[in-house]
Amino acid sequence: LLSWTALFLDILTILICLDIVFFIGQTNLKSPQDIQVYAVNTNFTLMWNYTGDGTNVTFSAQYQCFDDLQTSEPEWKELSGCQNVSHTECDFSSAITAYYDTHHIRIRAERREAKSPWSSIFEMIPYEIAQIGPPEIALQSINGAIKINISPPEANQVRKMWLISVFFKYNVVIWDNSSNVEKVRSILPIDVINDLAPETTYCLKVQATVPLEYKEGLFSPIHCIKTTRKVNDLLCPTNVRVFALNMKFYLLWDNHYNEHVTYTVQYLTGYLKNLYDDYSSKWQKVSGCENITSMKCNLSSVIKPTSASYYFRVQAMNEYNKSCLSKDVEVDPPVTNEIGPPDVKVDISDVLLHIKITPPGGPGNKIMSDLYDFSYQILYWKNSSDNEEEVKMKETKQTIATVSDLAPSTLYCVKVQAFSEAYNKSSDFSREECIGTAGGKHLPLIILATFAGALTVVLIVASLVIFFLYQVYNKIKYMFFPSCQTPLNIEGFGAQLFNSPFVPTVEEPVEICYIIESRITEEVNQIDFKDNKHFKQSSRDSGNYSYDDNTSQSKGSEETLGNDIL
Repeated sequence: LLSWTALFLDILTILICLDIVFFIGQTNLKSPQDIQVYAVNTNFTLMWNYTGDGTNVTFSAQYQCFDDLQTSEPEWKELSGCQNVSHTECDFSSAITAYYDTHHIRIRAERREAKSPWSSIFEMIPYEIAQIGPPEIALQSINGAIKINISPPEANQVRKMWLISVFFKYNVVIWDNSSNVEKVRSILPIDVINDLAPETTYCLKVQATVPLEYKEGLFSPIHCIKTTRKVNDLLCPTNVRVFALNMKFYLLWDNHYNEHVTYTVQYLTGYLKNLYDDYSSKWQKVSGCENITSMKCNLSSVIKPTSASYYFRVQAMNEYNKSCLSKDVEVDPPVTNEIGPPDVKVDISDVLLHIKITPPGGPGNKIMSDLYDFSYQILYWKNSSDNEEEVKMKETKQTIATVSDLAPSTLYCVKVQAFSEAYNKSSDFSREECIGTAGGKHLPLIILATFAGALTVVLIVASLVIFFLYQVYNKIKYMFFPSCQTPLNIEGFGAQLFNSPFVPTVEEPVEICYIIESRITEEVNQIDFKDNKHFKQSSRDSGNYSYDDNTSQSKGSEETLGNDIL
């Protein structure tokens, strides 16, 4: 019994010791630190540091992928390619497929059954941390120049981080292998590098960029090539250039060929050169510039102000049907175009200088105004013998401006410049326009004369209105309240006179007066009429109101009145 008890105690002691050793081993394992992910295209490498005892230690990682449509927290999964690795980095490219989703990564150290706590979580979105890989390039030496063909990053890969290769722009760094002086320039996927020394070895490397996202990729491996001797053909047009002013484009060139030669201008839409296909068969002829003998071509039939870029070249052909092509020249309409000066007209009032601006290209060229969104810089100054007169400046986006605080009897001059902030372009200044202000002594007289004239006009108008109202008033009074009254010498003879059919009705008031002749009065009491001088006067007055065309009517009235008196 005692032996069994001792055996049990020994086994228990061993187990306790093993547990202690396991606990001590687990607590001695430290968590990995400084977790980083290095990504190029779709290749992902997880890296970290470990400061603990690395003897027999391996590392394993887990990740979470957060889908935008997922509502609950995703579960942790083993990170493929990063399980039980003995180094402090691992490649987990095969585990990542959702390049635009958020990922969480954690890692821990392991020794047999012992495991360290998980490290802090590293968060990443693969697309945002990935670098653009190097492109592939192929070089060819032709007539003293280097032709280059560029293949985009991930050109031969099934899984792609960069889905739209036309977004890539390329920079090339080139140098003479003997001098190591580097030159950087932009380049197209299929392009020719000119202006090189013949029979010289040049080295170059190419970098892909995505300007819209401010991403710059890794440079390609260095390639070197030796140029050939350049053969100058006098038939080839040289110095091909574009003259553009106010959205009118002309292509000009030179030629040193002494014999008869004709020219044909060709163009290529700009986006075709950004593709990776051969565009040599896609050049088109410019209408009106086919088989011409002049060294000038109007490009208006091709270039539209709001369109993308174009490339132009000139093909020369002699009488023996031998041809030669010039170098290409690029035209980006709003960038290549030069802004002409605006037109300016000035006028002046008593205290203000008025400036009217016509935008570059004229009032009918609304496309230019909309495209460039012009602002105007106005310079004005006093044109005097004093050369130290201050030139003042005023900026406006309107085409009408005013300047105040003018001095009397002074000549002011104005010139205007148009500029566009969007394209960082400006025009030349317009021609100077000058105008003088009125004299200071005459200004009060002008104001007084203006006031007097205005007052005179007001008085005349008021007089005419009053006269008109007075005439209307008299007419109304004359119609409804006539001024003629019945003579006093006939007021007491009864109402028969007014019942006479010759008296007008109320609806038609008419003044009718009567003449009483002296022969009627002989048969009446003469004493009373002689003493009545007023009666005679009234008779004479009543004659003034008789009407010539009513003579017969008056005689009839006389007879009636006589009978009544008798």
